[in-house]
Amino acid sequence: MLTWKDLKDFAKNGNPEPPRRVEKSKEEWKQELTGEQYTITRMKGTERPGSSDMCYRFDPGLYACVCCGTELFDGTTKFESGSGWPSFTQPVKENAVKYEMDTSHGMVRIEALCNVCDAHLGHVFPDGPEPSGLRYCMNAVSLEKVETPD
Repeated sequence: MLTWKDLKDFAKNGNPEPPRRVEKSKEEWKQELTGEQYTITRMKGTERPGSSDMCYRFDPGLYACVCCGTELFDGTTKFESGSGWPSFTQPVKENAVKYEMDTSHGMVRIEALCNVCDAHLGHVFPDGPEPSGLRYCMNAVSLEKVETPD
């Protein structure tokens, strides 16, 4: 289980090796994504809080990167954070998410990106529920729900 210390170490010293890499040109991403998806995932945008019903749905299943399809989060780690964005306590694998220090907007945060294609997902905070204490605060637009067989 990842901890806040692990994430700070990754952001400072380097991330786990991704399972694969997906790299495309700006033009290729623009052709494949909607305008909103492109702005959030490729330009590090943020959707309005509460703008997606994904915040309030807790169906079983996996959540993948909208850009490359990499599975990132399991619905069993999703929780209601009251933040207005879908929140999770852990990624599906240690190397699914990449971490970088973000000093924009006059604060220090840890940015979460897809470790396969570098899509901006959101940020991670140390104010989540135990046992990890982590809150992966993700943009719903950066995720797609992957249906799992019953």
